[in-house]
Amino acid sequence: MKNILFIAFIAVLAIACTGKKELTIQEKQDEVEDSVSYELIVLDPGFDSWYAMHGVPSKYRSQSYYEGWNQRYVNAWNYQRMGYRYAQLIEGNIDYQSDVDYGFELNHKLFYYFMYVENELDIQLIPDGPRIY
Repeated sequence: MKNILFIAFIAVLAIACTGKKELTIQEKQDEVEDSVSYELIVLDPGFDSWYAMHGVPSKYRSQSYYEGWNQRYVNAWNYQRMGYRYAQLIEGNIDYQSDVDYGFELNHKLFYYFMYVENELDIQLIPDGPRIY
């Protein structure tokens, strides 16, 4: 019984590690107020723990800093998605609009997702981009 569970665990782990990386920004409508909020959903099992260790302090940079880099990274991501070097690893276009205020937290987390992709997954989207260690 233990062998079957161990093999199943290894199979699930292998599938999770080899799957394509996908990122979604969802718009959430707040029923109480007439406002829109956004939520970043990362479907990569290793990101949340990596982000918890590397994503602080969140007020280190300004929102405009994160927005500027996010726009460049989104353009690079979508370019790669069209079938270039990392097309097999990147799934889904990111609809990030520069005229929408996604808020500090979403921009911070999105920026750190791109740092995760470059530093941990070794997918260089912007060769001269910022680095964290």
